Amino acid sequence: MAGETVITVVGNLTADPELRYTQNGLPVANFTIASTPRTFDRQANEWKDGEALFLRASVWRDFAEHVAGSLTKGMRVVATGRLRQRSYQDREGQNRTAIELEVDEIGPSLRYATAQVTRAASSGGGGGNYGGGQQSRPQVPQEEPWASPGSAAPDAWSAPGSYGDDTPF
Repeated sequence: MAGETVITVVGNLTADPELRYTQNGLPVANFTIASTPRTFDRQANEWKDGEALFLRASVWRDFAEHVAGSLTKGMRVVATGRLRQRSYQDREGQNRTAIELEVDEIGPSLRYATAQVTRAASSGGGGGNYGGGQQSRPQVPQEEPWASPGSAAPDAWSAPGSYGDDTPF
């Protein structure tokens, strides 16, 4: 949507994602990402942490269940999404404003870790969380060459000695 503020945040989860269900049975996972800038202090010859940004984030539908089942406290993640601002009154009647990240994509950072990815079974529900309506998903072939090594035809790029000037596609 035009005019939305899209950002990418790299940081660590402060707790396990909290999976809940709305009254209509819609899954939502909420979590906080802590992003702390680091700078090198040449005077002291050491790295120093800046002030941490704690950003509340949420994901919906199947995405929420995937996040809750995959990510845990302390994991370094890369998340991109849209900033949302909401206003409310606290218990004392004071007006407050909260800025939260509605996550479009999130995954573990592979800078200091490795990950094993498995494809989630499709529930046939809606696609992304744009607009909140049901969207159809494209049909996925049963056997995907990238999903399991060796399941596809021989790859011209990986066969030793078969390099040429022409690309194999």
